[in-house]
Amino acid sequence: MSNAESRLYTPRTSRRPSLRPDPEAVGAITESIARFFGTGRYLLIQTILVLVWIALNVGAIRFRWDPYPFILLNLAFSTQAAYAAPLILLAQNRQENRDRVTLNEDRRRAAQTKADTEYLARELAALRLAVGEVPTREHLRRELEDLRSLLADLRPENPGPEARKSG
Repeated sequence: MSNAESRLYTPRTSRRPSLRPDPEAVGAITESIARFFGTGRYLLIQTILVLVWIALNVGAIRFRWDPYPFILLNLAFSTQAAYAAPLILLAQNRQENRDRVTLNEDRRRAAQTKADTEYLARELAALRLAVGEVPTREHLRRELEDLRSLLADLRPENPGPEARKSG
């Protein structure tokens, strides 16, 4: 049995070269084109080209490649619009996906912040309760004074000679 026959479970790769562009790279390029379509610079360049086109076709008799109804110019605009619309839609879809991811991340972060805040609030409440149970200086002084007065009440006023010797 040959080596190829023993590996029948392994599919063969295609011998034809395939054009599989990276979707992220294509998306980035289309977004940059769509962004350029929305700038004043693009409008200025397009306006200058149209004015030059019309001036050459109206004024320069020798260079008339697109006479008055300017059908070729119209075709160029139609082709540009046919490509611009899908590019803009693709850029909007990618932006929508980024916005969705950002929104989900913001929601997750807000939930985490809320959980952290609730935890800190519980910890702060527990600390306040614990601090409330700690005796203050004044409380300890009063308790010691009460204890001193109780001890003073328990001692006899004039201890006898036997109490002095044993003490």
